Amino acid sequence: MRPLVASMVFLGFLSFQSKGMELKSSAFKNGQEIPRKYTCDGVNISPELSWENPPSGAKSYVLIMEDPDAPYGTFTHWVVYDIPAHVRSLKEGFPKADQVDGIKQGINDFGYVGYGGPCPPKGHGYHRYIFKLYVLSVESLNLPPKATKKQVEESIRGKVLAEGRLVGKYRR
Repeated sequence: MRPLVASMVFLGFLSFQSKGMELKSSAFKNGQEIPRKYTCDGVNISPELSWENPPSGAKSYVLIMEDPDAPYGTFTHWVVYDIPAHVRSLKEGFPKADQVDGIKQGINDFGYVGYGGPCPPKGHGYHRYIFKLYVLSVESLNLPPKATKKQVEESIRGKVLAEGRLVGKYRR
């Protein structure tokens, strides 16, 4: 019975979308494997991401990518914030810079700014990589570049209008 319950929880998690918000990628579909190109075994560049149907009142976005299956707890791969409301996508290979056109990036758990692709331990099986896009009611979090995920999460409390998720998986 446990595998059935776990499967149902995972499927429900995959289909989570808030208030019609949709986050997607041209590189992979929700629940499918992330191509090697976007991992530590490939070029390790970010996939293209786009979103649709943000609610009215959206003033900015935050994107966080995490691996909840990491051996020592959730591992943060990417933190992006102060994405202006008119932006509806992040291009493939988004620059690993503190700030790009006003969009700020935080420190990931690899210890650097920008995207760090999937890199699970070899033989550890599939890991899920969850891209979470938060729609905010404020234009800026008033944080400097290089903020941590914890700082960003604390700053968005009470400001989230909607959330979209995209889940990919990868194993080595």
